[in-house]
Amino acid sequence: MPKFNWEARTKSGAVQKGVMEAANAALVEAQLKRFGFSGINISEEAKKISFSLPGLGGGKVETKDLVVFTRQFATMIDSGLPLVQCLEILAGQQQNKTFKDILYKVKEDVESGSTFADSLSKHPKAFDQLYVNLVAAGEVGGILDTILNRLAAYIEKAMKLKKQVKGAMVYPATIIAIAVIVVGVILVFVIPTFAKMFADFGSDLPVPTKFVIALSNFMKRYIILMVIGFFMMVSAFKKYYGTQKGKKIIDNLALKAPVVGPLIRKVAVAKFTRTLGTMISSGVPIMDGLEIVAKTAGNKIVEEAIYKVRQSIAEGRTMAEPLAECGVFPPMVVQMISVGEATGAMDAMLTKIADFYDDEVDDAVSALTAMMEPMLMVFLGTTVGGLVVAMYLPIFKLAGAVGG
Repeated sequence: MPKFNWEARTKSGAVQKGVMEAANAALVEAQLKRFGFSGINISEEAKKISFSLPGLGGGKVETKDLVVFTRQFATMIDSGLPLVQCLEILAGQQQNKTFKDILYKVKEDVESGSTFADSLSKHPKAFDQLYVNLVAAGEVGGILDTILNRLAAYIEKAMKLKKQVKGAMVYPATIIAIAVIVVGVILVFVIPTFAKMFADFGSDLPVPTKFVIALSNFMKRYIILMVIGFFMMVSAFKKYYGTQKGKKIIDNLALKAPVVGPLIRKVAVAKFTRTLGTMISSGVPIMDGLEIVAKTAGNKIVEEAIYKVRQSIAEGRTMAEPLAECGVFPPMVVQMISVGEATGAMDAMLTKIADFYDDEVDDAVSALTAMMEPMLMVFLGTTVGGLVVAMYLPIFKLAGAVGG
């Protein structure tokens, strides 16, 4: 079925654009008029040649797709369009096939009488508990458009935070991987050529050269076992981290790590305060909010601390006490949350903390990258340079002997 690009005005005068599948342009126009649009312009979309390989792509809903959907949905709801019609339009213009199918299923469920939140909850890979609970609160309170705008802002900030941390980790990982590959190639393919040449000299070799040749021989003999051992170690680590005990120990060590630990701690605080603040301001009960925040914490120590906060509130006590006891949250954060509880402005206080720690994470990532760049360059230069010097020492020694 052909696709048609359309542009039209809503009842409030806002311009909307989209893509719709239909047999012809007349059907698209009739559908849009039924939705309440006017000033309609339609053009057929050019056919694209595409192919996909089995098991690659198409099976995942990207965060950016979710943000765009949420923003557009909020605008359309605010313009007075009915829920089902919004879903019809947004599903029709969705490029991600997986997300398109999900939206059509959600639309069918809503048409069958289910609430929007219940329909979303059937697709946890696209809409997590946070999303579903906020939408449920928006439906009950009659402020779905406001909630959707808050959700879009939250997802954008969370995506930015994740991208910052990923960027900080990818750079050193890439440099170290390149260093390992370069050193491996030198030891396995280059050093044996030098070793054979030095054997013909018949003279005693310097200690650094002997060490490098011995290391090269070891690598050539056991390279396959070393690769297998590496993958076995990675697999064992993942299996251990999958256990409750292993996750707790490793997450605790990560928080206490000298360089990365402070960054992980700041990310945890920013994520906790941003998520809980968004949920409380949207009308989600604090007990439900803490339950969801704990499950999405991403760190076992932080998760246990949040569950202690939930238990504390259930017993009639404050949030601040268990947060101070866990040792993850800085005293400033605990004090601000305590003030928020006392003044009844918890959501506003949590949002202020989240904004502050978003900037802290940004600064920490920049500082970490700036610090690691020279360290990694020194590491790479020392490793590769050391191998080169060790191999040239015998040649310098021979040249000195000939010159003498």
